[in-house]
Amino acid sequence: MQHEVTSPIRLLDTKGRIAEEGWARHPIWMYDRKSIHASALRIKEWDYYAIMSHRRQFAVTATVSDLGYGALFAVAFIDFTRGKSAQQDAMKFFTFGKTGLSPSSFEDNSVTWANKQLRLTFVKKGSRRHLMFAAPKLVLPDGSVGLDVDVTLTQPEDMESMNIATSWQENRKAFYLNEKVNCMPAEGRVRTGYDEVQLQQDEAFGVLDWGRGRWTYTNRWYWGSASGLVENVPFGFNIGYGFSDRTPASENVLFYDNKVHKLEEVLFHIPENDYTEPWKFSSSDGRFELDFQPAVDRSSTTNFGIIKSIQHQVFGWFSGTVILDDGTALTLDKFPGFAEDVFNRW
Repeated sequence: MQHEVTSPIRLLDTKGRIAEEGWARHPIWMYDRKSIHASALRIKEWDYYAIMSHRRQFAVTATVSDLGYGALFAVAFIDFTRGKSAQQDAMKFFTFGKTGLSPSSFEDNSVTWANKQLRLTFVKKGSRRHLMFAAPKLVLPDGSVGLDVDVTLTQPEDMESMNIATSWQENRKAFYLNEKVNCMPAEGRVRTGYDEVQLQQDEAFGVLDWGRGRWTYTNRWYWGSASGLVENVPFGFNIGYGFSDRTPASENVLFYDNKVHKLEEVLFHIPENDYTEPWKFSSSDGRFELDFQPAVDRSSTTNFGIIKSIQHQVFGWFSGTVILDDGTALTLDKFPGFAEDVFNRW
């Protein structure tokens, strides 16, 4: 079942359950923390950006997240050529939703945070998302020190995105509201050590993962994403499953020329013993059949007993065939992107 929600609606009803579950082409669910039937410790909010340069074979990511008991901030540099990544993160405890993340992904807003090791500022104004983040002491894969990013992503007004609102079968008051905005052209600068790169038009593209929700305690999810150009037309995809009950709808979509093409189920075929071995992806409708050659496994493990996280975000290249709603087949040949396998208990 792929239930498409087409009219604006409040996310939660008076009982704290999603009023209408499904997927949408625009962010039409209205989110309000006051409507959530849960302690502030259980509410999760995050803005995550990934920007990838196809020509220069690197990616940068930045995260501002409020997990209730604390806020997590992180930036990373991923070097496809060297097969390595570097990350700087920080945590602030007992934030309870006061980090400043906006209840809306489409209204103008800003969020900022800084300490001695890390600075992040995200500003949304009109069709532009201005991202500024830096880690002055971060040691990069080539041995240089310091990352400083000042990039603007453009999100045209008519650009469609992947939006989903789903709950958990074991607890319908636990919910997941998410928007993925792919294929945003990126322009600006990325400084690594003493070297500075100016990102030119059509060279790099960004994705926003905007999420709000109340989760269950233990989860494991799979997510994949890519953005770029295919024959000079903006193309990308978002695939994923395992997080919440996806009976009402999946989050699997293709993006082509700013429009969404809906897919059914997509399965990740991950090597059992080594995330850097080749992967495969297949779909129930035969419209997403890709091979994936990993370049970098950005992995991390946290284990404090009651809080545990095992993350493998793998960057690399996708090759194969995808099919649009009208039956048009597109061929991908070493198209940069990422796919992840994440276990969380918190």
